[in-house]
Amino acid sequence: MIAIIMLCMGLTLPDFALVIKRPLPIFIGVLAQFVIMPLGAVAVAKLLGLNPMLAIGLLMLGSVPGGTTSNVVSYLARGDVALSVTMTSVSTILSPLVTPVIMLLLAGEETPVDGKSMAWSLVQTVLLPVIGGLVIRVIFDRFVRTLLPILPWLSIVAIGGVVFPAVARSSETLMNIGVMVLVAVIIHNTLGYILGYFAARAAGESPAVCRTTAIEVATQSAGLASGMSGKYWAPEAAIPGAVAAVWHNISGALFAFLARRFAKN
Repeated sequence: MIAIIMLCMGLTLPDFALVIKRPLPIFIGVLAQFVIMPLGAVAVAKLLGLNPMLAIGLLMLGSVPGGTTSNVVSYLARGDVALSVTMTSVSTILSPLVTPVIMLLLAGEETPVDGKSMAWSLVQTVLLPVIGGLVIRVIFDRFVRTLLPILPWLSIVAIGGVVFPAVARSSETLMNIGVMVLVAVIIHNTLGYILGYFAARAAGESPAVCRTTAIEVATQSAGLASGMSGKYWAPEAAIPGAVAAVWHNISGALFAFLARRFAKN
């Protein structure tokens, strides 16, 4: 299911010439995402006293690349959509290398991480499908264009295929700790919006780019986080990603509403 999501992303990849034309905002956004969100996950887990499995699940959520939801939210928030799509694509391509390294550095001695296996899984489920989608787009561009309207719906179904089993396997645990996990995800997500915005602002970027960076940093590939956490640890570790898959859409809608109402440009 994760591979299907990434294949859909590959079919809609942007023109990477933007990386050459505007490297600074892309660099800031991707760097902020892979620094702010993992460290934020560790801080939130310690603040709330989450157990090791929930803590590792939240860290995994903070260590995965940006989610495609960010592109829609950027459009609704009057951000820079092309920049958002490129940031998402770059962080996704980097994730097989960066995500395992972050997990190895921050997971802690009490939670073992199989970095090599995780990297290979990310190559199989993220990098290869994205590259495959890109190749298909180049070769069969006219046919792919006819499929573009249904690709978001296909991604939604695939995300459900990842999240629903994660919730089902941990339903009893979720009943007991669901509120605590939701609070953790909300705080973590809010930190991403605030710190992502000010990271871009500190670099002198325009308000539209600042909004885009905030969205990109705060919105993770929650389905990927849930699936990877459930695979490498316990079903309980998949809960933060499953909760985030819902919350990120809610917070994104709220952010877009506020941006459209109060943003100057």
